[in-house]
Amino acid sequence: MGLREISHGIESSDDWTLERINKDYTSADILEQCRKLEEAGIDYWMTFLNGVAGREHSHDHAVNSAKIFSQCKPMIVGTGGLTLFPGTPLMEEAQRGEFDPLSEKEMLIELKTFVENLTCDCSFITHHTVSGKNLTGPDFLKRKDSIISALEHEIKHGDLDAMAAIRNRKRTL
Repeated sequence: MGLREISHGIESSDDWTLERINKDYTSADILEQCRKLEEAGIDYWMTFLNGVAGREHSHDHAVNSAKIFSQCKPMIVGTGGLTLFPGTPLMEEAQRGEFDPLSEKEMLIELKTFVENLTCDCSFITHHTVSGKNLTGPDFLKRKDSIISALEHEIKHGDLDAMAAIRNRKRTL
């Protein structure tokens, strides 16, 4: 029996962000590899790492990633929020002022921007600190408006301090 599915830990499909985080591939490479998986009959997940572009490039990271994801046919799109861990290069860059991480509210805004621009029909899974708010499940396109509404509610009324505390307590992925 051959390979049936893989998880494609892309994290971003924005070329600026891919270069910034040393991924050593481009959005064009992502499209090419996904086409090859599709031609081979292999289902795949695609992962978006919310916050990895930092404040400087957040909007472009979300929009450009959604555009590339939408040109593919992933069975699942998963998202997770960036957590900076002590001793990692990105944490060290943040401490030196070379990387400006997003606040919880900005993370939600970026995730909402990604969702608004995502047009592929898939299951949608988020490991964000608001993942219990009916964001995760099948039939993304049917649920897209409700996901956006839930994110808008969290942006306006969510307990951002509690969300930050959850992220700050994380010690590993």
